[in-house]
This record gives sequence, structure tokens and C-alpha cells, in this order.
Amino acid sequence: MIWILLISLVILFAISTPIAIALGSATALAVIWTGEMPVLAIVQRMFNSVDMFPLMAIPFFILAGSLMETGGISKRLINFASALVGEMKGGLAAVAVVTSMFFAAISGSSPATVAAIGSILIPAMVARGYHRDFAAAVQATSGGLGVIIPPSIPIILYGVTAEVSVGDLFIAGIVPGLLVSLSLLILVYFLSRKKGYQGTESSTTKQKLVAFREALLALLMPVIILGGIYGGIFTPTEAAVVAVVYAFVVGKFVYREITWKSVMGIFSQSAVTTSIIMIIIANAGVFGWLLTRERVPQMVAESFLNYTESPIIFLLLINLLLLFVGMIFETSAAIIILAPILAPIAVMVGIDPVHFGIIMVVNLAIGMVTPPVGVNLFVAAPIAGTSLEKISRAVLPFIALLIINVLMISFIPKISTILLDVFK
Repeated sequence: MIWILLISLVILFAISTPIAIALGSATALAVIWTGEMPVLAIVQRMFNSVDMFPLMAIPFFILAGSLMETGGISKRLINFASALVGEMKGGLAAVAVVTSMFFAAISGSSPATVAAIGSILIPAMVARGYHRDFAAAVQATSGGLGVIIPPSIPIILYGVTAEVSVGDLFIAGIVPGLLVSLSLLILVYFLSRKKGYQGTESSTTKQKLVAFREALLALLMPVIILGGIYGGIFTPTEAAVVAVVYAFVVGKFVYREITWKSVMGIFSQSAVTTSIIMIIIANAGVFGWLLTRERVPQMVAESFLNYTESPIIFLLLINLLLLFVGMIFETSAAIIILAPILAPIAVMVGIDPVHFGIIMVVNLAIGMVTPPVGVNLFVAAPIAGTSLEKISRAVLPFIALLIINVLMISFIPKISTILLDVFK
């Protein structure tokens, strides 16, 4: 059965079948071909894959991000980031990084961050003389912060599938997210200095305070979410509902940019995005179930442990594997399939499952800016009016930097666990 499963999956990928359909179809073909179980079992397992209460956080965080985007939050975050870092070399590129960092702490989605911020800043960068490939590469890479800085949809998926506390993972993702953000700012500065990209006009202290005041309600959102979780006021899933209510109240009654007419469009867009993710989760879940039934996780674990019991060698191998997987698999599918397999092995070799979750998520974030399944590239390229081939070349220095960050996070566990030590 396992050979039929894997061979059919490779063939489906080769003919460019969407990942969710390929996973489900390969599983169905293997079950039907062998006849070892009823086909109805596939449907039951697909339902079981999405019938988990923690997954309710995903549609609510997506809806919260859409409400914040429509409610004028993107514009205010950009103005605040511009007041902070706009005057440095490559000011608008730095603004893209900082704004993405702020927005990541709201949306939980990488493509949403690229679309919301990039639609404003990429044209602005091009208008100020930045090369459109560079502008798109900066925004595509910065958007990856959406899956590292909490709340993060991939972090929620890892927590559910690997049975690790989502709250702990949220806290563990803060410092790595800040590390990646700072690294991107440094790289943007030196690349902009080399290319001759200038900053914007410097802001006065008064202008910075005004920008901060206008963005304050947006900046408070992640504080409320994480503070509520660790204050024992609500669970991560309930926090997503609080985020929706907060985003609606701010956008509708404070900023007054959400109209009753636009609400249905926001719900519709969020429903479509949620359905795509849930279809991937359902199909990846049944695929993972069949792998587990055929004892593939145990065989992989035995192979790893026969090869090495060293955490250092294990992490090097896992990083290589995840970098490769991220290039060809959608992040959600990769986590659902691999987390139940790899997380127990990580524990066996002495790696904290929370730390391993952050390693996995940051690795797969790199996959969002690497072809052929670099979803952030697909979002940024049309906004910038450039081709996927050109943006793929422009993003290479950023990928190299992200790999360095992954290695630092992998081999310096305190980067992920330092805040957990403080809170516990």
C-alpha cells in the first residue's frame, strides 16, 4: 500500500495537481487498489482531521486579519513604521519589514501579510526608484514573519498535530520572530546602501507620537491575545474570537473604515481562505493517517536513531529535510504530515517539542519564498509587476539570511525558550 501511495503522489505532483487534491487522491487510490479497508474510512478520517476544537482558532484569526486590513490598520501601521525607520537607508524597505512584523502579530498568515502590506508599499517603493524585483523580494520575505510571530496559523497546526501547548508555542515564537525581523532590517540596510536607495524625510518627535497614537489600538491586539492566554483569561482558541470582536469594534466604531456593506465581503473572503486551509488539513490528515497505519513514522524514527542519536546531527538532517519539503509542500500540509512523525523523534534525542516546533515553522517559512511552491512569491510578483523568475533571483540573499537564522534558532535553544522560562 505504501508504495502505491508514494508513487501515485509523485505522479500527481509531476502533473501539477494541487497539493490537497494530490494527497487525498493518492490516499484514495492506495485504499481502493489494495482493498484492505472500506473507502468510507477515508471520508471518516478526513472529517476527524478537521473535527478538533483548537482548529477553530484558524477561521477566527483569518477573519480578524481581514477585519484589521479593511478597517484601516495596515495604513496606520505603515505610518507608524515609517516614522520609526523611514529615514534610514532603504527607508521604505525597512518600513516593509517593520510593518510586516506588526501585522504578523495580527493576521497569523504569511500571504495575508504580503497582500495587505505589499499592495501599499511595493508600488510606493517602485515609485521612489527601488527596483521592482528588490521591492517584491523584501515584501515576500518580510511576509514570512506572519507564520513565525504569534498568533500563527502554522504554529496552531503544529500544536494540534504534535499535541504541544499552543500557548507555549506562541510565547516561544516571539524572540525568534524578533531575531528574524532584526536580521532582515540589517540586510535591507546594507543592500539599500549598496544600491543607493535613500530613506524618507525624517519625522519629528511629535510626528512619531502622533503615528504611535493612531496605531496604538492595532499594537495592543497581540498584547491582549498573549496576555489573555497567559493570564488564564481565555484559551488560544477563545483568544481568536476575542481578536475578531476587538478588530470589528476598532475598525467599525473607532476608525470607522468598516462599513456594514463591506462586512459580507470580509466574511466571504475569510470563508474562502478558511475553506482552502481546511481542505488541505483534511486531505493531509487522511494521508498522514495512512502513513501512520503503515508504520511509516516508526520506520523513519528507527532509521534516524540507527543513523545517529546526536541532537546536533539530527537537527542538521531535519533542517535539510524541512528546507527541501518547504520548497515543494504547502506549509499547512507539511506540518500536518511531518509533525506527528518528527516531533516524537526529536523528543527521543532530547530536543524540547516546543523548541522543535519553532524550528519546524521557521524552516517552512523559508519555503514560502522558494520556488516552485513559494506562495509569498506568487502574491508579491503580480503586485510588483514582475515575473516569478526575476523575483526568485532577487530573493536569494534573503533566503541565505533566513537559513542562518534557522541554524541559530536550532542550535541555541534559549532563543525559543527564554520567554517560557520567564513566564513559568
